[in-house]
Amino acid sequence: MKQIKGLFPAPVTPYNEDGTINFKSYEKLLKRNLSEGASGFFVAGSSAECFLLAENERIGIFEAACAFKDETVIIAHAGAIGTDEAIRYAKAAKSFGAQYVSATLPFYYRFDNKQTAEFFYDIADAAQTQVMIYNFPGFTGKRLDLDSPDIRNLICSEIICGIKHTDQNLAMIERIREMNPDIAIMNGYDETMTAGLALGADGSIGSSFNVMLPHFIKIYDAFNSGEKDTALSLQTKANNIMDAFVSAGLIASIKYVLKSQGIDAGPPRRPFKPLTQCQMKCIDDVLQANLVN
Repeated sequence: MKQIKGLFPAPVTPYNEDGTINFKSYEKLLKRNLSEGASGFFVAGSSAECFLLAENERIGIFEAACAFKDETVIIAHAGAIGTDEAIRYAKAAKSFGAQYVSATLPFYYRFDNKQTAEFFYDIADAAQTQVMIYNFPGFTGKRLDLDSPDIRNLICSEIICGIKHTDQNLAMIERIREMNPDIAIMNGYDETMTAGLALGADGSIGSSFNVMLPHFIKIYDAFNSGEKDTALSLQTKANNIMDAFVSAGLIASIKYVLKSQGIDAGPPRRPFKPLTQCQMKCIDDVLQANLVN
């Protein structure tokens, strides 16, 4: 669990013109983030358009990311609605050398807390691995229920290595820390990183880290050095950028900026839309005014 600390980019999935995955660009992106100081990677998650990928594509991403397993920590997202599918992803990721796997809470069918807990136990048992809970109620519609004995027992069990807390309810970070002092808790919304750290998060997993990791490292270092005013000022600048990204489309914006930085990631998959010229100019302007490298 102590390996899960610091700043972990959540890499986007680059595409070639024919829509296949551009693994050369993917490798280039991971190498660059490592040179910038990434503590590890959270791969094949939401930023990677995970649920728009075919099974073989997600597994291909695991393999490509795990080429860096000796240099850094790889957390492979194995989330799926069904347990058997998630187990296939988890086993594949572990076979390539990923240190940890993660999964969203199973969604769509309104599974109860007991079924949700069993989902994680089954993945851990079948793949012989610890699992990071990916709590993202804004997308899954399912929030981690800390009042449930089944969920509390899960969080305190040895099979859970950590939680990726992508939830605006930041008070849950402190409550989870109180519940299990040894668990790794990673803030999930880039916009709340400073607040998440203040409430006990060990670090952050971020989409925008693809293109602005040095900026967030400055926030992280300032916070940990006790320079809270500096951290907050830099967080405000980061949030100005995030507002523009989210308004235009987060993944499309990140891919646009990546291309301007020399890494062609292609457009996002439909039904996502690429940016308009007006949106591109807005992104350029807000980066010029706020990004600190």
